Amino acid sequence: MTDSAVEAEVGRSRLRKEDARLLTGQTTWTDNIQAAGMLHLAILRSPMAHARIERVDVSRALERPGVVAAFGGSDLAEGVGSLPCAWPVTEDIVLPDHPPVAVDEVRHAGDPVAVVVARDRYAAADALEAVEVAYEPLPPVLDLEAALADDAPLVHAAKGTNRCYDWPMRAGEDFAAVRERADVTLKRRYHQQRLIPNAMEPRAVVVTPLAASGEYTVYSATQIPHILRVMLAVVTGVPEHKLRVVAPDVGGGFGSKLQVYGEEAIALAVARRLGRPVKWTESRSEGYLATHHGRGMIQDIEIAADRDGRLRGLKVDLLADMGAYLMLVTPGVPILGAFMYPAIYKMDSYEFNCTGVFTTRTPTDAYRGAGRPEATYAIERIMDELAAELDLDPVELRRRNWIRHEEFPYTSIAGLTYDSGNYEAATDKALALFGYDELRAEQRKRNERGDTVRLGIGVSTYTEMCGLAPSRVLRDLRYSAGGWEAASIRMLPTGKVEVVTGTSPHGQGHVTSWSQIAADVLGVPFEDVEVVHGDTRAAPQGMDTYGSRSLVVGGSAVHHAARKVVDKARKVAAHLLEASEQDLEFTGGVFSVKGSPEARKTLQEVAFETFTSHDLPDGTEPTINAEHLLDPENFSYPHGTHLCAVEVDTETGRTRIRSYVCVDDVGRVVNPMIVEGQVHGGLAQGIAQALYEEAVYDDDGNLLSGTMADYAVPSALDLPDFVTDRTETPAESNPLGVKGVGEAGTIASTPAVVGAIVDALRPLGVTDVTMPCTPERVWRAIHGEEGQA
Repeated sequence: MTDSAVEAEVGRSRLRKEDARLLTGQTTWTDNIQAAGMLHLAILRSPMAHARIERVDVSRALERPGVVAAFGGSDLAEGVGSLPCAWPVTEDIVLPDHPPVAVDEVRHAGDPVAVVVARDRYAAADALEAVEVAYEPLPPVLDLEAALADDAPLVHAAKGTNRCYDWPMRAGEDFAAVRERADVTLKRRYHQQRLIPNAMEPRAVVVTPLAASGEYTVYSATQIPHILRVMLAVVTGVPEHKLRVVAPDVGGGFGSKLQVYGEEAIALAVARRLGRPVKWTESRSEGYLATHHGRGMIQDIEIAADRDGRLRGLKVDLLADMGAYLMLVTPGVPILGAFMYPAIYKMDSYEFNCTGVFTTRTPTDAYRGAGRPEATYAIERIMDELAAELDLDPVELRRRNWIRHEEFPYTSIAGLTYDSGNYEAATDKALALFGYDELRAEQRKRNERGDTVRLGIGVSTYTEMCGLAPSRVLRDLRYSAGGWEAASIRMLPTGKVEVVTGTSPHGQGHVTSWSQIAADVLGVPFEDVEVVHGDTRAAPQGMDTYGSRSLVVGGSAVHHAARKVVDKARKVAAHLLEASEQDLEFTGGVFSVKGSPEARKTLQEVAFETFTSHDLPDGTEPTINAEHLLDPENFSYPHGTHLCAVEVDTETGRTRIRSYVCVDDVGRVVNPMIVEGQVHGGLAQGIAQALYEEAVYDDDGNLLSGTMADYAVPSALDLPDFVTDRTETPAESNPLGVKGVGEAGTIASTPAVVGAIVDALRPLGVTDVTMPCTPERVWRAIHGEEGQA
């Protein structure tokens, strides 16, 4: 091999290695997995939002053809504990029990009440009709403010309250004093509707027991195989070393598979009891009830400023809908946002309080962005309101308040240290691509003419905290796990490379990106690198994938592990070349002696020599394999500017996105094609919240938007063409200089779109439209039925 044979990989738009299998159907989805003697689970779910269970009778179901077993909640209670909450955000948080199958009471429509096990899935589903359940109805709890009243019906009567926790933050000067001397104060209320994740692959789980040794393999469509293994051991009592968890090909997650679900615990408990493999796969309509929801929040925002637009203070009061139970990180999701409401702005005072509230709805938990989209939406929307109040251009108001590039690193008022950024550069590039001045001129002319179709321009300048970070910080936030990540590099005798990662991809392109990182450090061909992931036996250490942490933490761990391989190989190469280690250079995968370039050994040659162990330095282990566990120094802080132009038909309320431009700064880019794909996907989900998606309940707590016919997931035809670009300020907190990108588009896009709609209608007196901004809601806002100041 020559030096010129290896071209730098990081920064190249490589086609994804993963895609050939996916496109040709040579995949292993959890539902594809078969095992001899496999049984199938079906779960009977409560049709009521809140009721006492008086009786569950499975006897008639047991008589159905093909049925092997059937269980009520009390039948499964022995040996299966409460589902875990890993983020008890306060010392006095209310933590109710969460049985995988309800025993005495159901607390949301879709709460499991019985399980049927049969020889095929159709027999199991049919037998659910024979299960008899008697319910005593109880009042639903749906309104967040009413739920906190003294006389409100209780979701968990034994706890005596629907208040889950209160979590405050105070920083800087006293807000009341700042408000008193401010020239301008504004208050607004924003609603974050509930969203239902729609991953391409439904959730599924397969459990195969090995009776002789008491071992179990759990295949699950999960984002978190390592965390799931630990938690299943806790919930079921199966020793952790007897559990193997495999995340096979996983078709998307968006936070919905960052979870330890009751169905996983049920499947393990049933396989353990029956000694047979079992499988459960959700239907789409079942998933709408049983997969956790996202968002669900009332935001009361108050801002104080001087007459020239300088921000003085921000006050945030949240009511966050927990749903019926606390799932894995339910309470912590709004708290992640607490650090992001000040965003990219400087101010003197910040006050935050979040109250978590139990309701009789499906539990909420992480959904793409997890707390950060909510924060960005609120601050960017009220910045628009402040600009209108002061008669300032929205971009100019932001310029007067953001952290300037020469001020980095900068500690925000919320206590985060932003290591790098250049908001000016991203904004200037976005404005130029967008044609901002020209669009503003067109808007003025349309307004002067009184056009029926109005033009609006939305601005979103954002940053986010991602790459879930230092374990000690997470400790201080009462998060039960760490923020580290693991990677190891195995050099095979033939010169090929196996990268073992603790991250668990479900569409992000880890195999490709990790191959590029390792190839660059090791100086081997991209094609010679294989990435092993998603199996707790093959990759025993890891903290998995969520929160845009994989590249920042996992990719950096791969980089460090690869550097260790080179360092170990240097010792062997020096011995083989009869030179000192200090006299060796390593370039393009080749060790050479300074001044004698003909004396050389490739890394692959060193790997083979190590394998034979015929001529190693005394006391040297016969391996150059290495591993690295990385606990990051800080979060990473991508940022950017998103601009949206919409046309709103004032006669029908119909909104059309005319143009959308975003310039993101995600640090150093490993694979531009993958970054582009992540941005596009994020934009689609953020725009979907702005215009289309909402989980709707009736007054009895029934989910009305329980199918794809009722819950509006946009297709490609519903979305505009995007103009995307980047600026680059490398992160200072990791060796790759990278920042997260998986959630950025979702975080930034929602306020840009809604802000554009309000901007179009502001001359008509509209100051807000409740999301999703459907034609009906827009029309009602125009006609004074909502959204008035």
